[in-house]
Amino acid sequence: MNTKHIFQTFAAPFLGILLFLAIWQIGAPKIVTSLGAVPGPVQVFDQFEGLVEEHQAARQKEADFYQRQEERNTEALKEDPKADVTIRPYTGKATFFDQIWTSIFTVMTGFVLAGLIAIPLGIVAGLSQTVYSAINPLIQLFKPVSPLAWLPIVTIIVSAVYVSDDPMFAKSFVTSALTVLLCCLWPTIINTTVGVANISKDLQNVSKVLRLSWWTHVRKIVLPSAIPMIFTGLRLSLGIAWMVLIAAEMLAQNPGLGKFVWDEFQNGSSNSLGRIIVAVIVIGLIGFALDRGMLLLQRHFSWDKSAALR
Repeated sequence: MNTKHIFQTFAAPFLGILLFLAIWQIGAPKIVTSLGAVPGPVQVFDQFEGLVEEHQAARQKEADFYQRQEERNTEALKEDPKADVTIRPYTGKATFFDQIWTSIFTVMTGFVLAGLIAIPLGIVAGLSQTVYSAINPLIQLFKPVSPLAWLPIVTIIVSAVYVSDDPMFAKSFVTSALTVLLCCLWPTIINTTVGVANISKDLQNVSKVLRLSWWTHVRKIVLPSAIPMIFTGLRLSLGIAWMVLIAAEMLAQNPGLGKFVWDEFQNGSSNSLGRIIVAVIVIGLIGFALDRGMLLLQRHFSWDKSAALR
């Protein structure tokens, strides 16, 4: 590893981040809003520590809540072994970190469901011009639709269809996941279709010579050849899914990071702006981590290990 490569890999990103933080720290106090001056990196980090402390306090409160119930139930059983004892669920307010995990679970649910639909559909469309001609108008029609337009439709349909006295998932979760699904289908379908349709003619001829069955042709020829384009579509879809989810949570007030941002905006306290910035940074970091995760999966499944992936 030469000096230039080390500089580009480690030093350049570090200097870029350092420069950004310096500009932020110097410029932020000069911008005064209705909630006070824009917080710099130091103040934002203080707010992050405050969120960590709130989360720890909430977890301790939850543990104490269940411990008190256990103690009451133990005493009740001592007095009457046949006593009917129950454990009530903790219903405390979700913390910032609870909202993070809610958003990650929701986005991955919608993304995985979208992939299970989009990849097979893209393969079939790539192999059949007739199927492609049939679904292409629908793709072009729905692809530009904003998630903010899908959200009320999905909300109304879920409220009408998803009716249960003891639902497995909350309606807010189902609504957010389906909105994510609808918005991140299209990049995967399009890229999978293009990847399959552009398989080398030589590979297609080999499949014909060997008289491979349709399923074997897909498994041995189509998927390995189309994997780079499939993963390109998946990475695009996951990025869109994450952005769509945050917007949907803000608009519908569904649990997650979007709701946290909106609640802090409505709160309007002196700490709100700093907390919103913390959430924005976390949203960006999670989006980056999700993309890097997809990149690692692409490197693992791709047959061409020498291909440059970024």
